[in-house]
Amino acid sequence: MKRTILQMVAQAAQKYKDVPYTCEKQDQGWKCLSFAEADAMSDQVASGLLGLGFQPQDKIGILSEGRIAWVMAEIGLLKARCVSVPLSIKQMPEEILFRLQHSDSKALCISYNTFDKVAGIYAALSKGGFRFFYFDDDRAALDEKARKMGVKLGPELVLFADLVRQGQSALESNTPHLRRNKEEAEEDDTVIISYTSGTSGNPKGVMLTHLNYYANSRSSLDSFGLPEGLRTLIILPIDHSFGHTVGTYIALLRGFSIYFVDSRGSSLNALKNIPINLKEVSPDFLLTVPALTANLMKKIQDGIEAKGGVAKALFDKGLAAGIALFGDGSRPPSALAKARYLPVYKLADAVVFKKVREIFGSRIQFCVSGGALLDVSQQKFFNAIGVPVYQGYGLSEATPVISTNTAARHKFGSSGPVLQGVECRIVKPDGELARPGEQGEIIIRGENVMKGYYKNPKATQETLRGGWLYTGDMGYLDPEGFLYVQGRAKALLISDDGEKYSPEAIEEAIANQGELIAQVMVYNDHRKFTSALVTLDMEKVRQHQRKAGTKDAKALLEQVKASFYAFQDKPDYKGKFPAKWVPVAFRVLAEPFTEQNMMINSTLKMVRYKIQEAYQHVLDDIYVSNQDRVFNDANLEAIQKLMK
Repeated sequence: MKRTILQMVAQAAQKYKDVPYTCEKQDQGWKCLSFAEADAMSDQVASGLLGLGFQPQDKIGILSEGRIAWVMAEIGLLKARCVSVPLSIKQMPEEILFRLQHSDSKALCISYNTFDKVAGIYAALSKGGFRFFYFDDDRAALDEKARKMGVKLGPELVLFADLVRQGQSALESNTPHLRRNKEEAEEDDTVIISYTSGTSGNPKGVMLTHLNYYANSRSSLDSFGLPEGLRTLIILPIDHSFGHTVGTYIALLRGFSIYFVDSRGSSLNALKNIPINLKEVSPDFLLTVPALTANLMKKIQDGIEAKGGVAKALFDKGLAAGIALFGDGSRPPSALAKARYLPVYKLADAVVFKKVREIFGSRIQFCVSGGALLDVSQQKFFNAIGVPVYQGYGLSEATPVISTNTAARHKFGSSGPVLQGVECRIVKPDGELARPGEQGEIIIRGENVMKGYYKNPKATQETLRGGWLYTGDMGYLDPEGFLYVQGRAKALLISDDGEKYSPEAIEEAIANQGELIAQVMVYNDHRKFTSALVTLDMEKVRQHQRKAGTKDAKALLEQVKASFYAFQDKPDYKGKFPAKWVPVAFRVLAEPFTEQNMMINSTLKMVRYKIQEAYQHVLDDIYVSNQDRVFNDANLEAIQKLMK
């Protein structure tokens, strides 16, 4: 039997026939397609594409919020032996155009919410038979929006519902073709071109195969050992490689039900609807990224702070007891620890933590975090309140999961053991293999490793060497086989003596422990000391101003400095960072890093080269200025501007 996505879909349709597979919120409530219904509908999509003349290996982009049509479009186009090009709804029009043109896409699936992204590039795309498939049924609303934006829609735009109907009408005659497609599909066929987010340069199109998805889905499930029939709410973008693999394909292997957060009206509505949808769906587990859990942790802490009194005292004592009790999660608590901490922890759990967990619904078991470094303080916090967040590690080139912590085996601060079926080595700069605890570049080998970069043989040769994927990430394996990821090799700090260090753990520590700090980019490019660029959490700043009555910029800057270095007083960070890499100077910026200014990407990671390009003059000034490294005119001016 060939190990393909098509085989996974067919088996799921038989094994989990009537189980809900993919669900979305509609005016009448939640609408779900069962696995059997999804198999049938994706056949109709494939039949419709064949009727329009699409050929094997034709590329089709998908630009939409997560929804039933997204999944049906991708599985349907795979059944037609086309290639899916998932696109982020957070990308700028020029980024979308680059990906569509670079991938040679012949069509694009869009929604009402994402039409704004393509309006400006519509004319450039709608040539040479290019088609648009429109997911929403209300064509009149789209026509009105297009008219206001000066876009003329023609026959190149097809309602997705019409594509499905046309496919259904021709299904009988196209069934032999679809059956032949399934038989002829090879494990090594490219099925997805997933563009990297481009945090250190131009994005590359990662070619992923049937076998890549099959292998990574199997290995991930084997590591977690999850039972059948769980449900999850997809709050990550469905194009994100982590949400894509788990939300679309792992579900096929265990009969998971995937619910998409309600984005009707606008993509911004998704953020507002997450708390509502969590209670409606009551997921068993969630996929997240560190920026989201950091935000949630702060909201929980703010809520407890607002309650004050007994609730806050019990929460704080229970949290401290839980952190002391569970440690890094790798060893059971001692009898002495149980006697000392268990009574207060159980009391806090019954009275306070239980209510906090209701945020996630009534069934939550755990969360899995990927996409960036998850600070250890977050891991200990969520574990103590009874919703552990297990850090994993992966990248698009590995489809994407490489390692993960699980309920059965975890160690906070690590990215967990490497998946079964994946080989992992650490290579030192001299090419020698590192021993346990020694740092180097993470390289992997396995059936989850990409085929290569689309139309980029040079980058492929640099990344795939001798059957190994050179990840570009630095890290080490401890003696127990837990992988510790320290950050991108290209993002390393380099001191004036040539020594190198990854900044991500320091950045996470400052941002997570600094009450007034929102974002931090640590910098050292062959300099005598390390510096940083900082943005502030303005909601917290305003709260502090009201509470402390601070009106003076210098007094507020004092508090910002205290927040910046607050991590140094926390036990988790004692002696963790060598002094030469802790910033001794920083500059406060008046504007945050956002997707709009292209300084964070769709997974909320900083695009370092963009930030450095924009603020190189500020960084340079840090090293030539004769003023105080914190209390200088530039910082005071930025603070005064923010206070206004």
